[in-house]
Amino acid sequence: MQSLNEIRSTFLNYFQRQGHQVVPSSPLVPRNDPTLMFANSGMVQFKNCFTGVEKRDYTRATTAQKCVRAGGKHNDLDNVGYTARHHTFFEMLGNFSFGDYFKTEAIPFAWELITREFGIPKDKLYTTVYHTDDEAFDLWKKIGVPEERIIRIATSDNFWQMGDTGPCGPCTEIFYDHGDKFWGGPPGSPEEDGDRFIEIWNVVFMQNERFEDGSMRALDMQSIDTGMGIERVAALLQGTNDNYATDLMRSLIEASAHATSSDPDGPGKTHHRVIADHLRSTSFLIADGVLPSNDGRGYVLRRILRRAARHAHLLGAQDPLMHRLVPELVRQMGEAYPELRQGQAMIEETLELEETRFRQTLDRGLKLLDDELAGLPEGAELPGQSAFKLYDTYGFPLDLTQDALREKGRTVDTDGFDTAMAEQKAKARAAWSGSGEAVDATIWFDLRDKHGATEFLGYDTETAEGQILALVRDGAALTSASEGDAVTLVLNQTPFYGESGGQVGDTGQIRTDGGSITVTDTKKVEGLFLHVGQVTSGTVKPGEAAILELDHARRGMIRANHSATHLLHEALREALGPHVAQRGSLNAPDRLRFDFSHSAALSPAELSRIETEVNAYIRQNTPVETRIMTPDDARALGAQALFGEKYGDEVRVVSMGKAQTGKGQDGQTWSIELCGGTHVTRTGDIGAFALTGESASSAGVRRIEALTGAAALTELRGRDGTLSEIEGLLKTSGAGTLDRVRALVEERRNLTNEVAQLKREIAMGGGDKASIEAEAVNGIPFLGQVLQGVSGKDLRSLIDAHKTRMGSGVILLIAEEDGKVAVASGVTDDLTDRVSAVDVLKAAVPAVGGKGGGGRPDMAQGGGKDFAGAEAAIAAGRAVLEG
Repeated sequence: MQSLNEIRSTFLNYFQRQGHQVVPSSPLVPRNDPTLMFANSGMVQFKNCFTGVEKRDYTRATTAQKCVRAGGKHNDLDNVGYTARHHTFFEMLGNFSFGDYFKTEAIPFAWELITREFGIPKDKLYTTVYHTDDEAFDLWKKIGVPEERIIRIATSDNFWQMGDTGPCGPCTEIFYDHGDKFWGGPPGSPEEDGDRFIEIWNVVFMQNERFEDGSMRALDMQSIDTGMGIERVAALLQGTNDNYATDLMRSLIEASAHATSSDPDGPGKTHHRVIADHLRSTSFLIADGVLPSNDGRGYVLRRILRRAARHAHLLGAQDPLMHRLVPELVRQMGEAYPELRQGQAMIEETLELEETRFRQTLDRGLKLLDDELAGLPEGAELPGQSAFKLYDTYGFPLDLTQDALREKGRTVDTDGFDTAMAEQKAKARAAWSGSGEAVDATIWFDLRDKHGATEFLGYDTETAEGQILALVRDGAALTSASEGDAVTLVLNQTPFYGESGGQVGDTGQIRTDGGSITVTDTKKVEGLFLHVGQVTSGTVKPGEAAILELDHARRGMIRANHSATHLLHEALREALGPHVAQRGSLNAPDRLRFDFSHSAALSPAELSRIETEVNAYIRQNTPVETRIMTPDDARALGAQALFGEKYGDEVRVVSMGKAQTGKGQDGQTWSIELCGGTHVTRTGDIGAFALTGESASSAGVRRIEALTGAAALTELRGRDGTLSEIEGLLKTSGAGTLDRVRALVEERRNLTNEVAQLKREIAMGGGDKASIEAEAVNGIPFLGQVLQGVSGKDLRSLIDAHKTRMGSGVILLIAEEDGKVAVASGVTDDLTDRVSAVDVLKAAVPAVGGKGGGGRPDMAQGGGKDFAGAEAAIAAGRAVLEG
């Protein structure tokens, strides 16, 4: 039996032998398509290659692409666990041709791989073609497929398109017949949705481009896009019709069963399937930099996690489960997808944290659902408003509620839910801006194709000559730009750094013989450096030579902050553990900001250790070394990479600092990171490092802010100045200052307690019994007292003391401290059936300019702002007793 990992290798190796470049899976977050939330097919990373706006150094490619369908247009979440073939995460094997081979080669490739490499019996295979595609029909017939097993399909099932617009074309599919022990008919028949005939491969003949008006044109180059779901093929080759019975999924199911001490094939079978599937999607999403949140991709991740948590709950799991299954996933898939191993600690921590949080509300949410159902007729659907309440109060997504109701044979009024959710959905749509570096990137692809990528000279120089290749405004090319015009310039080479990797873009000046431009920002798109600015004099035109000079002082400060960020990253890993990974950064001229994976606030001792360690490596003043190598070689040295970052065939590796037990070939390098940013020459050029803040950025992510160089020295001098002033006031120095401050704090605490005690004693009469004697009002002892220098928080204890002393009576206290007026009333328990403290309070408060207040019959409190009305307030309280 071939394992799933062996099937993957067989596929890639076969096409590599056929001259295909084995291309790594792209991240699940697409970088070239603003319409997609997640990569959902193998062709996503090649979309612009098919349209011809992007060219690569190969025309044949093969991949094992990780995919997620759990949000937006492509969403299989509801069916996962209940069918044999639905998943939120799956792998798509594919081979691609970009204007190289077409139908006459693609069909034999498919047939040879399936029948020879995988050994699938030919007589079990059926093929389909688009009903007008005679060429594909004849090719299948020529290859030996009987005509009765070549089925013409006239629907969109055999005409593929990525979206409403874009590359498209007819396709041919290969189906496997699992035999008559399963219900179902061949494709195109009324029974085609059965489980007998299963599609295992789809070959798309990418030959057209569809436009918004529905029209199509033939693409300049005809291409091939194929897709084979590895889970379906694995099921077939392993003698089953069930994806969840394959070796990979079975190992995850058994890990779930073992962790919950339950039968993998018993009553909890569906729950184990859901957990196994969701373990893959959540782990891979986290590895690619997606974290749980309340919108966008993070919200989809949270929905999947919470669905898995509910199924773990139904299995009887008392503690978070998902994170305990990650090691088995890494064991099964870590070799093919090394990002799982690299991110294992972060994956486990995120899963545990999110499941722990959700479990705190799960029981209450399910109880609310049961309560709502109890008031409905048998079989009635749950009102949409109730489903929205579950979402709004307990964070239950609609599909989770539907999943819970499905087991009870119920449905949800989705229209009512949609109405209740309208405002939230509008906000989510406003927040969602799509994916990819630039929505209108076509012009940049055109320029890249025509002129090639911009050559970056900024690692070695800050001033250079270049040629203006294009002037762009509002997505259109200009023939010239004059004084006052806002414009974006593309040049053949530049020292200006384009914003990326957390480092801000450079600013500066560009000068030609005919004019000058002030550059206010530099961006980077598809290898082009875009100089955003304004023409400040004369006229500039494409083709002109230019002198480029960036702001040297600003670049110097950015360099120092970026290098310090690398030292900070390693110091955090040393202090907190290897789970620390970069989750965002800002390297600006005036400060640095670093977001990293960690679930708890840092203690003062940890922050002190980190700041001290960074400064120690700055003082080493060791060279900052840069090398270019392959990503695999860089990671072998221990280089840190940002998950989800797009790396090419070669990467820039920045090393700094020396340690007795470090990384690298010599085992003594402290920090090694994949980085395309600009850095100092030696660590000493950073000057100094000062932490200025530590806070939470988002769930499971902390943020550190810091300063370097002159700004850090100013910060540290300010701290020293403050300390010197304190020492002068206390007439101490050194360690004695801290002891003196502690003594003063303790002394102040004692004095505060003494003053509070004295105030209470004064309020109680200070030995003068006459001052606290109650008067009889309508037969009820009444004590009204006006107090100065007493805070409102002390009144409750004073009233309790008066109650104890009096035994029976009504007390009304008006107090003032620091301009704040407080009112409190109390009634002993024996009188609450005759007089309410709330009534006394409400009568008194208006006299001191207050409103409201409240409490219980035996104790009530309020406030005001006019202490001059204190005596009138006492009188008003007395009047309540007088009736």
